[in-house]
Amino acid sequence: MKQKLYEYKDEQNWFIGQCSKENSSTYYQAEAEKNYALLEQNLRSLLGEGSALMLTVVKIASGMALVQFLLDIINNEQQHNYKASSHKGAILVTEEDRLVLVCLPKEGLAVSEFFGEADGNLTALGDSILIATRNEGKTQEFSQMFSKLGMTVENLNQYPELPEVEETGLTFEENARLKAETISKLTGKMVLADDSGLQVDILGGLPGVWSARFSGPDATDQKNNAKLLHELAMVFELKDRSAHFHTTLVVAAPDKESLVVEADWPGYIGMEPKGSNGFGYDPLFIVGESGKTAAELSAQEKNDISHRGQAVKKLMEVFPAWQKAH
Repeated sequence: MKQKLYEYKDEQNWFIGQCSKENSSTYYQAEAEKNYALLEQNLRSLLGEGSALMLTVVKIASGMALVQFLLDIINNEQQHNYKASSHKGAILVTEEDRLVLVCLPKEGLAVSEFFGEADGNLTALGDSILIATRNEGKTQEFSQMFSKLGMTVENLNQYPELPEVEETGLTFEENARLKAETISKLTGKMVLADDSGLQVDILGGLPGVWSARFSGPDATDQKNNAKLLHELAMVFELKDRSAHFHTTLVVAAPDKESLVVEADWPGYIGMEPKGSNGFGYDPLFIVGESGKTAAELSAQEKNDISHRGQAVKKLMEVFPAWQKAH
């Protein structure tokens, strides 16, 4: 069946186009290609799979006229309802209430001009996520992760007026949800919170959610480690000192079901502290069957295999789809 031939012609513009299943080509009049080729290539991204376009630009004076012509072809051939409008020198393509394409002029546009921002501050644009922590080290870890998704990261130090959320939950997920969902409601922002801890099998999962305050209200890493060794003083076989670190990450946003991911890092509790890297229970936690404690690993080694590192990898796998879902 022969494909329909499309044509648009006025005093300054003349285009001829045809959809094809096999060939894709464009012919331009002299000098037109360098000014309009990028615009046309952007529009081709809206073509469905298996569709090609043969285009002849006999003469052209208006990029908007070319966009309207190409959208007419795509709408007719593929039952879309794309519309074009101009904004500050750019061409926006929409379908119903969705923005599907932004075609910028070849030389680009000033941020302040396009968005109406007086200071043209790029960090004020795009998606951001608030990490429910005041720990700058942890914030930096998440910044590296979310920068790959084009997102900026904030933490609670930028919101000193926010109250401290008490971790009154009995599970890691309950505590992470409390932090993420409470702060999201207070700020209207997307918020990520985590809750992590050590669980020792022979102690029935303790210290668990009380890992940070295991030795009491004035707990320190040293006191917590000393208490753990005391609790295991009569457990002499390493195989009976099995344990794992656990992390739960929760991402909350207004009017969305929260996203939850979890990860565990198995190992054993050693007889004495070893290593000077890490923090918390790292000097006592023997990683799997390696014989090394977490405090004897480099930061990179730990990040690659730890409970938090694994949880972050899981989060990155599911976060983009969750973010797009309504």
